[in-house]
Amino acid sequence: MKKSIATLFTIAALVVSTTGCKDKAKEANTKEAETVATTEATAEKYTANITESTIEWKGFKPTGTHTGTINLENGVLNLTDGKINSGTFLIDMKSIEVTDIPKEDEYNGKLVGHLKNADFFDVEKYPSAAFEITGLSEAEGKTMLSGNLTLKETKNNVTFPVMVTNTDGAVTLTSETFTIDRSKWNVKYGSKSFFDDLGDKFINDDIELKITVKATKS
Repeated sequence: MKKSIATLFTIAALVVSTTGCKDKAKEANTKEAETVATTEATAEKYTANITESTIEWKGFKPTGTHTGTINLENGVLNLTDGKINSGTFLIDMKSIEVTDIPKEDEYNGKLVGHLKNADFFDVEKYPSAAFEITGLSEAEGKTMLSGNLTLKETKNNVTFPVMVTNTDGAVTLTSETFTIDRSKWNVKYGSKSFFDDLGDKFINDDIELKITVKATKS
């Protein structure tokens, strides 16, 4: 009887684990950095409104998830004939916040501090991350945005689906939720990609992101 109960618990755990994996967004196509898109001479410049632009993140571990936000430091989109052809963004890594734990909770501050220290993003040494557009394309009825993402000292090219609206001198770029594998940027803490003896103390390599950029014509 005890063996049967143990077996049921094992099956239930596997179901929960599998369901959790299915719930994660699709990983962005990730490859080596590419040549940054050239701004055309006739392009119109749109400057990101950093108070209305944000990056939402979600991290995973065996016991649950954490969510939060990161702000843009600055950003520019360049459009030709109403379509984005290039752009660059600086991401303010010092602005990392956790949103699933109340700010007055002591653990909020501890988690934010841990994400900012050398275990993760080392924001004292690397206060900014960067994203540089390398191109846009159409695939399966979706607009796919590609760009070089630099975190710490590592740069990779990522491609993910976005929606772009351009109305009355204002452009809004919103990504679908997508996943990046932090180990590809050498963010090693608690990663099974680097350590074999973590047991159930590991933290998933996957980080879900959703990007919203609002920009106005300069």
